[in-house]
Amino acid sequence: MATLRIYVTGRVSIEHGEPLVSERELAGRQGRIAFAFLASERQRPITKDELIAVVWPDAPPREIETALSAILSKLRAALKKAAPAAAVEVRSGMIELRLPSDVWIDLEHATNAIDQAEGALRGGDSRGAWSHAVALVTIARRPFLPGEEASWIEARRTRLRSLLVRGLHILSQITASNGEHALAVQYATEIVELEPFQETGYRLLMRMHAHMGNRGEALRVFAKCRELFRDELGADPSQETERVFLEILRAGQ
Repeated sequence: MATLRIYVTGRVSIEHGEPLVSERELAGRQGRIAFAFLASERQRPITKDELIAVVWPDAPPREIETALSAILSKLRAALKKAAPAAAVEVRSGMIELRLPSDVWIDLEHATNAIDQAEGALRGGDSRGAWSHAVALVTIARRPFLPGEEASWIEARRTRLRSLLVRGLHILSQITASNGEHALAVQYATEIVELEPFQETGYRLLMRMHAHMGNRGEALRVFAKCRELFRDELGADPSQETERVFLEILRAGQ
């Protein structure tokens, strides 16, 4: 039997074998936001007031109960189309998704995948680490509710960005160990672009360039890091980053 799959990154959708529920069937923009919130918080019941604040953060409509009921009704219909066993339950002012035990949700899968990838890498299973990291990176590269702004949305974007960086570190290490240094540089460069104030990305990128024989490029990466830190933070890179720089510098003498 097909697994119920819920995507809240990229285009919000519900998939269960052939039936596919797209964003257009989730009660519009407000339904999409409500569903993404309920799915990402499915481990706990949500109060009506909390969901109302998520869907209407500025000014709720006058007939708030009617408006909320309409959204929940459309979400129920969408879930029923994809999987009859799934539902939106409202009890004593609390709202939660009722989903099959084997449901697959992309945000949850990304979190599990990084743990599996890092565990496999520590255990010397490069193939397993690669597989889990690729799955994670594929999910984490997709935007979460693009065009929407709220503190809870930003928190999930920050979490996804952190997972993405960890996944890219794994892919860069594995491709470097396989001799695919150009690809390793590509992954390391993406880390620096995502987190320009995270020094581990610069150190990784410097080492990857050095392994390729691009000593000058490795040194330029350090210069870029130092300039950014001095201009934006009024500080120099850490001693650990400087040590990598000096190792590369001395290796060319």
